[in-house]
Amino acid sequence: MTGITILGSTGTIGINTLDVLKQHWYQFKVIALTANKDVKRLAQQCYEWNPRYAVMADPDAAEELEKRLRAINPEVKVLSGVEGLKQVASLDEVDVVMAAIVGGAGLLPTLAAAQAGKRILLANKEALVMSGKLFIEAVQQNNAELLPIDSEHNAIFQCMPFEAQQNSHTQDLDKLGVSRILLTASGGPFREFTQAQLEQVTPEQACNHPNWKMGRKISVDSATMMNKGLEVIEACWLFSTMPDHIEVIVHPQSVIHSMVEYIDGSVLAQLGNPDMRTPIAHALSFPNRIVSGVERLNLLDIARLDFEAANFDQFPCLRLAYESMLAGGTTTAILNAANEIAVQAFLDNELPFLDIANVIEKTLSDLSGREASHLDIVLEDDQKARELATEAVNQFKN
Repeated sequence: MTGITILGSTGTIGINTLDVLKQHWYQFKVIALTANKDVKRLAQQCYEWNPRYAVMADPDAAEELEKRLRAINPEVKVLSGVEGLKQVASLDEVDVVMAAIVGGAGLLPTLAAAQAGKRILLANKEALVMSGKLFIEAVQQNNAELLPIDSEHNAIFQCMPFEAQQNSHTQDLDKLGVSRILLTASGGPFREFTQAQLEQVTPEQACNHPNWKMGRKISVDSATMMNKGLEVIEACWLFSTMPDHIEVIVHPQSVIHSMVEYIDGSVLAQLGNPDMRTPIAHALSFPNRIVSGVERLNLLDIARLDFEAANFDQFPCLRLAYESMLAGGTTTAILNAANEIAVQAFLDNELPFLDIANVIEKTLSDLSGREASHLDIVLEDDQKARELATEAVNQFKN
């Protein structure tokens, strides 16, 4: 059986992963489940899946989990903190690591999985956004395998030539006949909003995505289109390309998950219902296919597919992401850190929606990126950016 660790098992991706595994229980053994603070849900998952390890990122939550598990499943070993997450990501009995921790907190355990040579199912885009060069080097040096879980990147991967699918992050796409990557975006809930309407946006509105069921932070990123900006950065590292070879196209129906254009004029697209179980099942079984539980796509019901150009003026976060990737070094880590601070302030009703981009832009202007030659440098600039972004939030506060 294939041993699997799920980093972030209580989140949307983690829950969907377990749903796919439930249909293929004879193929996979859950070795470890992890969460941040959701003790109740992780305890339920431990009762159902009987993993060898359970990890809470928060030490207090780990104590509470251990107390609960004594009564229902005392054989599960409870660990805590970053070291616990890194340990279960690199266990000998683990073959596959689902990296689904949201935000910068997922970087170190995902990097540990790469250093241990695991098959990494990457749903945590921040690992590449923060430390793309270092992360890809760790994958290459340790013969790890990197498969994308984001629906867009998984779609791109499926539309790539066979050679690129073997090691997409090291291939020369020009030599393989790839001319462009077309990254689709739903446009989020505010695609047709005026500037005046955007000024009044609430956290509840931002978290109400029209197509996808996602966590609050990622939902806000989708609403600002920062999520798409981070995906552009991630795609550059995953497919060894640059931002000028990636075009973001707004596709409100979220049926075409992304496309790859070839030099002969062919455009290959991957279609499917907007359900994360499709890319999860694909990556779990690659190069084979397994049932995901997703309802079949009926194009006759959809009837039409619409496309629009991405509006950089309406969604400045997308512009900032492109600029940060072109700047290189730790600039993308600074961008990500500032965004996390600004989004949390917005969710806490401390910052207007439109000022999310303003906080990020001010942080980028106050802290210059430098060469990301070592992980310590990345983490230092990440921390500095969080401090500067917090100061900026106080300036733009409601």
